[in-house]
Amino acid sequence: MESFAMTFFADIHPTAWMATGYALFLLMSACGLEFLARNTHRRSLRLSTIGFVYHQRLDAWECPQGQHLLPIAVDHDRRRIYYRGNAQVCNHCPLKAACTDSEKGREIVRLLEPWPHSEIGRFHRGLSLALITLATLIVLTALGWHHRLHEALLLAGTLVCLALAGHYLLRAFRASPANFPGT
Repeated sequence: MESFAMTFFADIHPTAWMATGYALFLLMSACGLEFLARNTHRRSLRLSTIGFVYHQRLDAWECPQGQHLLPIAVDHDRRRIYYRGNAQVCNHCPLKAACTDSEKGREIVRLLEPWPHSEIGRFHRGLSLALITLATLIVLTALGWHHRLHEALLLAGTLVCLALAGHYLLRAFRASPANFPGT
């Protein structure tokens, strides 16, 4: 049995191995991009509101000094809510220099959509889909060159992995509307 497996894999042409390896590398790159983009987005949202507490019941942010930042505008095109503190209170706050340089009061922006549905989320998801599409084209091209059964099985298995990942990303990409503002 061991000799069959050795013969089976040893008989696969190097270009089929290279196409499979490169396609899997692109797939892992797409998954890595998704992971890094999501975590970077979450971290940037946390950093912009350090020390502030959101009170959902009040729809207001509370600063470390106890002042509430209330909603001042809703941008339906970009799917954002803008909150701002009272300028008179902020301008006399002892923590103002560490909090904001605005004379209008501290402002916080809250996104109405979760990460995959945001504009930057769609951008990164589009990049991931482009990598998977490129990997699929590489494997399909290699499949056209290699017609032996064991090479076709290797490449078909790679295609299945790419199709599953692509289906997941594309489904989420289509479910999120493009919230880019009109020109």
